[in-house]
Amino acid sequence: MQAKKLISSFVLTMAVCVSAPYAVKAGSPPPTTTGASVRGVVKFEGTVPKPKLVSMSADPSCVKQHSSPVLAQEVMTDAKGDLQDVIVFVSEGLGDRTFDAPTQPVVVEQKGCMYTPHVLAVRANQPLHVVNEDPTSHNIHPTPTNNREWNKAEPPGSSLDESFAREEIAIPVKCNLHPWMHGYVAVFKHPYFAVTGKDGSFDLSSLPPGTYTIKAWHEKLGTSTQTITIGANETKQLSFVFKGM
Repeated sequence: MQAKKLISSFVLTMAVCVSAPYAVKAGSPPPTTTGASVRGVVKFEGTVPKPKLVSMSADPSCVKQHSSPVLAQEVMTDAKGDLQDVIVFVSEGLGDRTFDAPTQPVVVEQKGCMYTPHVLAVRANQPLHVVNEDPTSHNIHPTPTNNREWNKAEPPGSSLDESFAREEIAIPVKCNLHPWMHGYVAVFKHPYFAVTGKDGSFDLSSLPPGTYTIKAWHEKLGTSTQTITIGANETKQLSFVFKGM
C-alpha cells in the first residue's frame, strides 16, 4: 500500500511539472506572511468607440478561419463599462528590492491571424513562447525602445522562444506579412502587475506594506495614476476610470 501511495505521488508531481509552463500566471509574486493586496476594477465612461472592421482579404487562408466579421480589439468593454486589456502595475514604491525572473514561459498564440492574447505582460528575462497555430506563415516583430528589436519568421505549426531584458511598458508587436495584426507586450522587473480581463478586474497581491504609485495603461486611452498606502495583511480597493476619446 505504501508503495502505491509513493507511485501515485510521483505521477501527480510529474503531471504538475509538465503542465505548469503553459498555465503559469505572468506575475507570480513571491510568498510573504505580511502581504497586502490592492484589488479593483477599471471602467470606461462615455460612448465606446465603434470598433473598426479588420480586413483580411490579402490572405484568403486567414479569411477562411472566421465565420463572422473580425473587429479590432482596441477598446473592449462589457455592458457595464468594464474595460479589458488594461495593464495595472506598481510603478513606484518597491525601492531597491529585486526579484528573480520566472523560468516558466508566457504563451502568445497567432491564431485566426490575430494575436491571443492581444495584450500580455511578462517579467524581464522571462521566456516568451510564441506559437503559430495558423495554416499560413507569420513573422513576429516587436518594436521596443528600451530592448533589443527582433523579427522572426514562423511557418505554420512552428514556435519560438524569446525574452526581453529590460522593463518597458509597453512594446508594440506586429506581423509584417499581415498588417492588421498587432498587440502589446509589457515587461516588468517585478511581479506586481495584472492585465484586466472581460470584467475589468485586477488583483495585485502579496505586496510588502508601503506607499505605492499604481498606474493603469491602455493602448488607446493612455495612463491613469493613483497613490495608495497599505499595511501588512491589508486589502484595499482601487478603481480607475477612463473616459471617451
